[in-house]
Amino acid sequence: MDREAWRAAIHGVTKSFEKGQPKDVADEIQRALQSAENAPQNVAVIGQSGSGKSSFINVLRGIGHEGAGSASVGVVPTTRKKTPYPHPKYPNMTFWDLPGTGTPESLPNAYQEVVGDDNYDYFIIISSSRFSSNNAFLAQKIQEKGKKFYFVRTKVDSDLYNENKSKPRSFNKETVLQQIRDNSDCLPGVQLNLSKIVSEPTVFLVSNFKSKEFDFPKLQETLLQDLPAEKHYTALLLLPNLSESFIQLKRAMIKEKLWLTAFWAAILAFIPLTPFCCGFELSEHERDLKQYQSLFGLDEESVSQIAQNLGTSEQEIYSLMKSTDFNSLVKDDSIIANVKKCAEFVFSVTGLLQSSVFQFYKVYFLHLKFIDTVAEDAKRVLGKYTHLGPWSSEQFRELHRRNS
Repeated sequence: MDREAWRAAIHGVTKSFEKGQPKDVADEIQRALQSAENAPQNVAVIGQSGSGKSSFINVLRGIGHEGAGSASVGVVPTTRKKTPYPHPKYPNMTFWDLPGTGTPESLPNAYQEVVGDDNYDYFIIISSSRFSSNNAFLAQKIQEKGKKFYFVRTKVDSDLYNENKSKPRSFNKETVLQQIRDNSDCLPGVQLNLSKIVSEPTVFLVSNFKSKEFDFPKLQETLLQDLPAEKHYTALLLLPNLSESFIQLKRAMIKEKLWLTAFWAAILAFIPLTPFCCGFELSEHERDLKQYQSLFGLDEESVSQIAQNLGTSEQEIYSLMKSTDFNSLVKDDSIIANVKKCAEFVFSVTGLLQSSVFQFYKVYFLHLKFIDTVAEDAKRVLGKYTHLGPWSSEQFRELHRRNS
């Protein structure tokens, strides 16, 4: 949530306080919490047929290419009309798979209609080879509309495989990547670069099957930075964990609104008897912990997908996670726990202010522990991906088979 949104939230809470109605204050806080998570986002993904658009969308949505609701992937053009793919967990974020340039369906008038649609927050232009003059023309029109766009060069893994196979002795990964980057910026058939047609044409090199390598993490962070401030929170929560720095950004953003969550609990505690039915049972905290796991991509469904991607068991992934042991996270010294329990009982019945203060710090620090623990879990799971080291010849062959 950006600064203006926070200011509006605080103003709403203050006005409710002035009315002297704790329940109204709690409702106002709840609305502020929900507004941070419900900002709609629409991302347009455009490119040549067979460039890997659908696979790219699946990566950003954090689902497998054969998973339920995944964008269709195939060796023949599968996108005939613009198709929405909502995020599987948060449908307010939608990725639009648009017909590729060069197909009969991608007539100039149709594309002008697409570019003229103000509902898209930004555009991602994809190619699996050099970018065409059509790509540059499209980017120019998007730029004229004042919208953001990004060039993404896919199937870099396949290019590396082919180069390694044809020149095994002289093969150098970084040299090949730089050559791909330079060639992607050059328009075929004309003596012009993208930079001569559109300003700042950064080209991101990605692999849809090695998403944590190359420029995918950099692209992810760039997308986040360029979004309007009011949409940062949603994007940060929904995009997958492709780097440690992104996990850190996600942790910091979630902590930003933690005080509102704790304040909401404190207000409810101020209302006599309310704590018995609204958010103070261990089951409620356990539900919150599971929500944090979901935000960091460590819910049960995501862990299953991660294990499948790595070719390992779910138990192996869970062994890296400390947030699965809820009881150890909330365990206190038995005497202190009993004192707290008695104090909560007395204060909740009388509605004394001490109850609110106690609940604020209890919820704040407990959730802080949840967030930090889950974030560290996410880093360890990410390390499981990245510790595998340089690609083996078997991995190259498998990636080539998938991209062929």
